Amino acid sequence: MSPWLTVVGIGEDGFSGLGKPARRALLGATKVFGGQRQLDLLPRCISGERLLWPSPFSLAPLLALRGEPVCVLASGDPMFFGVGASLARQLVPEEMRVLSMPSSCSLAAARLGWPLQEVTILSVVARPLATLNAHVYSGVRLLVLSNDGSSPAAIARLLRERGFGPSRLHVFEHLGGAGEDHLQGTAEQWSHTRVADLNLLAIECLASADAPRLSPLAGLPDTAFKHDGQLTKRDVRAITLARLAPQPGQLLWDVGAGSGSISIEWMRAHPSCRALAIESDEGRQLLIEHNRDALGVPGLQLIRGRAPQALAGLERPDAIFIGGGVTRAGVLQGCWEQLRPGGRLIANAVTLQSELALVNWREQNGGELTRIHIAQAQPLGEFDTWRQALPITLLEAIKPADA
Repeated sequence: MSPWLTVVGIGEDGFSGLGKPARRALLGATKVFGGQRQLDLLPRCISGERLLWPSPFSLAPLLALRGEPVCVLASGDPMFFGVGASLARQLVPEEMRVLSMPSSCSLAAARLGWPLQEVTILSVVARPLATLNAHVYSGVRLLVLSNDGSSPAAIARLLRERGFGPSRLHVFEHLGGAGEDHLQGTAEQWSHTRVADLNLLAIECLASADAPRLSPLAGLPDTAFKHDGQLTKRDVRAITLARLAPQPGQLLWDVGAGSGSISIEWMRAHPSCRALAIESDEGRQLLIEHNRDALGVPGLQLIRGRAPQALAGLERPDAIFIGGGVTRAGVLQGCWEQLRPGGRLIANAVTLQSELALVNWREQNGGELTRIHIAQAQPLGEFDTWRQALPITLLEAIKPADA
């Protein structure tokens, strides 16, 4: 099969910057799809019909032309946060060829002298700014694809609020074109309320002396979360997440999520990790919504309801954590039945009744029980002594692959 579709990456220098294969494809196309900005870069000699993408965006008009010689225009590298990636999910490789130009991130890294493999690349195009909160650490370099001309000022404000005011910002406008410009400054002194809509933001993250030091590893300080006391504490949380073993792309059910600490840290483990936080208390639902944004995982989905009823119809998970409700009829068994084969079920118990529920369930279904004792040194008169926290009983069960 010869490709009927050619996806052409085009830079700010327009048609003149394209190679011969891209020019030939455009000259031979009966139809050319793209955004208005890309289509305006084409000269009159391109005779194919120029078609804007529909709003809301859809590939359907393009796919309906399967078999015709068609071109799609995209900015820079079409496979980098571009339409090429969307098309690749719809077409077999033999139907499509992609002719790339340098991406805006490649151009920015070249301008700054930053090794691209050492940079974290993010996009806030039609995405919440809160996503950045999971990636802001002192010493990290970020390249951020802006949504529009207001994005750099909004990101500078976010950095100041996080205690990263000293961070160095570079805004590149119209990279690769005649109108290219480079604005610089710190987040705490950023004065450009609006820049060109076509821009890319580079950030050298630097924390102020009093900024909280949060790690990408499991076991964030309890103070990182707003909570009402319903919180899996730091040391137990780190142990629990180690047993849950987050894997890229996997889905967690956090049942009785409380403040959302387990599902939030699960999602912080990898950008593609997903989680559903199931919580019935309205006050705690608000805490989850605050914490997920503050800690950079706005994609955490809140399920408002009580297990097991709230679990009906949800996507089957790869892992389940039950932090509350193990004594409620149907919760443990219902979760086990919905868990994917090979998945992990972790449940924590504090009371005698919840511990007994785990013991009885283990007798029927198997698994491993672990008792966790945590003690902290605290004052006793002129001296210190160990103050024992409530012991935790942890159940871990792996569902057989053939179940």
